[in-house]
Order: sequence, then C-alpha cells, then structure tokens
Amino acid sequence: FHRENNDNKTNFHAFRLKSLIENEKIFSRLAKECYQKVIINIAGLRFETQLKTLDQFPETLLGDAQKRMEYFDPMRNEYFFDRNRPSFDGILYYYQSGGKIRRPANVPLDVFADEIIFYELGTEAMEQFREDEGFIKDVEVPLPTHDIKKQFWLLFEYPESSNAARGVALVSLFVIIISIIIFCMETLPEFRDELDPVVSTTVHPFNKTRNQSGESLFGGKATPFNDPFFIIETACIAWFFFELCVRFLACPSKREFFHNLMNTIDVISIIPYFITLITELATTPAESTGQNMSLAILRIIRLVRVFRIFKLSRHSKGLQILGQTLKASMRELGLLIFFLFIGVILFSSAIYFAEVDEPNTQFVSIPDGFWWAVVTMTTVGYGDMCPITMAGKMVGTLCAIAGVLTIALPVPVIVSNFNYFYHRETEAEEKTPFSDAIEESLGCCVHALNNFMTLHCS
Repeated sequence: FHRENNDNKTNFHAFRLKSLIENEKIFSRLAKECYQKVIINIAGLRFETQLKTLDQFPETLLGDAQKRMEYFDPMRNEYFFDRNRPSFDGILYYYQSGGKIRRPANVPLDVFADEIIFYELGTEAMEQFREDEGFIKDVEVPLPTHDIKKQFWLLFEYPESSNAARGVALVSLFVIIISIIIFCMETLPEFRDELDPVVSTTVHPFNKTRNQSGESLFGGKATPFNDPFFIIETACIAWFFFELCVRFLACPSKREFFHNLMNTIDVISIIPYFITLITELATTPAESTGQNMSLAILRIIRLVRVFRIFKLSRHSKGLQILGQTLKASMRELGLLIFFLFIGVILFSSAIYFAEVDEPNTQFVSIPDGFWWAVVTMTTVGYGDMCPITMAGKMVGTLCAIAGVLTIALPVPVIVSNFNYFYHRETEAEEKTPFSDAIEESLGCCVHALNNFMTLHCS
C-alpha cells in the first residue's frame, strides 16, 4: 500500500511538472505574440499589425521604436495618433506592400501629403506620390563644377537666372529677328542681285544694288563683301558663333551638348554662311560667271538659313510647349498621316474610275488624283481640280466627310497634350515666385531672430 501510494505521488508530481512546462510554453508563446502585435489607434479607429511589418522602414515614425514611443498609451497598450483616419489606410499599405504608396480615393491630395510628412515616410515616398498624382517632377539641372564656367553657363543658357542673363537673351533675340528680316528682305526685287545665279531676277529696272557698269552703288567693284546685307549677316553670324562657342566651352557635358535639339539648330543655322563664304573666297571672278556649283545645292544651302527662326524657341515658352506637344503626340500624328494616306489612295482611285469615261475630266490617272484627295480631305478645296460627273461628285462628297472624321479623331488627344504641357509650364512659373517669397520671408525671420539675440545678449 505504501509503495503504491508513493508511485501515485510520483506520477502526480510528474504530471504536475509536465503541465507547468506546457503552460510556460503556452504563456511564452502568447507573450511573444502579444509583443509582436502592434495596435495603432487613429482618432478612435484601431488598426492591428505586426511589429516586423513596421520594422521594414526603421527611419519612419512608426518604424522607429523611440519615435513612436512618444505616442504610446500604457493603459490601453496601444499607440494613439490624433490624425486623419481615412489616410492611414494608405500609410499602413505603405508598410504592408514594402514601400508602395497609394492614396485612398476619398482623401484629398493635400491631406494625404501632410500625412506622408507627419509619418516621415521620406522623400522617395513623396516623389512616388507626386508622380502618381501627376505633379510636376522637379528636374535636376546639371551645372558645371567650375565657378567661372557655371557663371557663363547660367548667363547664356538660363535667362531667368539673373538680370544680366535676361539682357543677353534680349540681345540674342534682337539679333535673331534682324537676321530673319535680312533673310526676307534680300529677296525683294529692289534689293535683288541680277548677277546672282542662285536667286533668279526677272525685274531688272527695280534693282538698285548695282548699276549698269556692274559697280556697287556704295562704291567699288560689286562683290558680296561690300553688300550691306552681307555685312549685317556677318555681324549676326559673329554673335551666333560667339554665343555657341561660349556655351560649348562652359557646358557641363560636351556629349550632351550636341544631343540637345536647340544646339543642333544653332549649328545648322550658321553653316550656310561659312559655306557661302568659302565658296566666294575660293571662286575667281572668271569662274563665278559659270556654273561651278549646282544652283539647286546653293538654293538648298540658302534655304537652311530659315532654320534660324527656330532659335526663337530658346527664348519663347510658347514654342517650347508646342515642341513638347508634338513630341508627345508623335503616335497620334503618325495615325493621322496613316489614315490620310489610306484615304488618299482610296478616294483618288474612286474618283479616277468614276470619271474615266468623261473626255473632259482632269483625273487622267490615279496619281493625278492624289493632290485633289489631299486638298479635299483636309477641307482646303482649292478648286483647281474638281469632278464633273454625278458619280465623281458623290465620291468627292464622301471624300470630304471622311476627311473631316479622319482629322477630327486624333485632334482631341493632341489638344489634351497641349493643355497638359501648358498648365505644367504655368504651374512651374507660379511655383518660382512662391518659392522666392518663402525664401525671402525665411531670410527676414532669420535676420529678425539674429537681431533679437544680439539685443538680448547685449
């Protein structure tokens, strides 16, 4: 009996010890789970998440244990934040998704932006939020490291950087306008040179630059070097060449310099002058009367001078917006040209077979109808070619209607792109004075604080 009683006691103590060990394991597991679980109270709305979810971003407010401890409520064992409740869905999703920021649909932009700043999610989250919402992305402007090059680069490249830069931009704009005026005026019959083989002259009595003996009215033998238009053109080219050389020497990257379309236009606009100058210097007077160079090539070279008008886009925000719109709408413009090409082929073929039996018709072949189809589909309608038969007029009617629909379909997309770039440029212009005002007010506050500290110390 005593032996059996001892065995029962031993079994009881073993069972009790085993129960205690199991209870301790369960308690440790529960305590661990309670420690890993975090309760966040946002103005009365409770959220539960795991501690490892917040620890992914230790530099944020919720991810740093010391920062979030200021908002800990020991009585309720939770963190309390008196913030916007709907916004926290997007904040918590940032931690759960591993860094993806999403604004809830019912939260305004400015409210959610304030919540990102309060929870210290960082600049990357703010940039991601601004990009997703369509805000203007601040473009980093590359600048030269050398101080002198930096000053010259800002002076010639960014007119808004200083008053001196605005003055240089005005001078450049004035020279561009003068160059364009000279390019147009030298083709007038009153100033045209009848000895110039490139520009044909049919009205000789109005020519006043040379007299009957071939001498210039300004004195001396008539040469391009004593022509007033050539002198003004030389002065304009000298400024363009000087401006291009300064910007090239001061640019932060020589490789990126020529990748810029504006710089390419600057180079193309001054090349015809040097080609013409070399041709004049290398050609003797006896050879100048002959056809030493193809007239078509000379005319093309002079036509390239008209590209100087695109230099205005460097100083015109409107032309820059137009260029950005065309660049962003290349797909829509390609579709427009493709639809127009199909319509031209279709309706020029239809108008040819509709009027093939008419002896007085102007559509003697399908290629002859290309011009009529283009003019009709673009609703220009010169009237130089028109159908005669009833079937031809019906084809013309369908061609005009199809042209209106073809052109009208891609246009809204192009207009939308223009509105986007226009409003973006407007917001950028409004942002700069606002930032300047903030910096000025901060400077005044700092100055006043320094004065106060000086008076207090004295």
